[in-house]
Amino acid sequence: MLDLSDYIEFQQGNIPLILSVPHGGSLECENIPKRSSGILGIDGKTIEIAKKIIALIQNIFKKQNSEDKIPSYVISKVRRSKIDLNREETEAYEQGSYIAKQIYKFYHKKIEEIVRYNLKVYERSLLIDLHGFEKANRPPGFRDVDVVLGTNNLESFYSKKIPKKDWGKNIRGKIVQKFLELNIPIAPSHPKRGEYVLTGGYITKKYGASQIPKSQALQIEFSDRIRIQEEEIREMVLNALAKILFEDLKDIKKV
Repeated sequence: MLDLSDYIEFQQGNIPLILSVPHGGSLECENIPKRSSGILGIDGKTIEIAKKIIALIQNIFKKQNSEDKIPSYVISKVRRSKIDLNREETEAYEQGSYIAKQIYKFYHKKIEEIVRYNLKVYERSLLIDLHGFEKANRPPGFRDVDVVLGTNNLESFYSKKIPKKDWGKNIRGKIVQKFLELNIPIAPSHPKRGEYVLTGGYITKKYGASQIPKSQALQIEFSDRIRIQEEEIREMVLNALAKILFEDLKDIKKV
């Protein structure tokens, strides 16, 4: 019998925050054929980053509120070359693979279950979808950045268009402001300059507010400098992000 927990690591938390890591797995899965197209590489250290953020948030809640609070998470252990969980199902794996199909459906079922639970219990849900990129591979002519935020032009935050003056009045805006204060190059932050901007992939779109009202989804892409190369910068970035998430969630109560 197929035990899907061998391929997907997950936990239901007790605050309305979910961390998703679709591309950090290194499990070879010899019984799943390799995808024949698309990006195949691993987003290195994104699983470790997710677990670090979770631990930091737990510690802040304990220190500030004396509460035992933990985010939910859904993490793929499988190599992206076998299944890309941030794609439509028809593009995510070789369609003849029964195992790949079950893993794909399980990953997305878990995310949706937790989102629906959060909306029922807290009347809101925030999904952070963690990814990585290599600075050297950004398109020529674009500003060099270390963090890229994707919200599908805020459609994953709001079910209706909002005035431009309110674009920064959300957790994306708070992250941008804080990282600029820390001199961490981040996009979007300079709308009149060429930027390496990723609008957000399938997960962000599927679980964002345009599809599920009151469910917000944010894709965060970390550069290889943050993920792999410079521990001091990584610690600063993750601590800042954990504090922002804590401030956003600290007053949330069950309805």
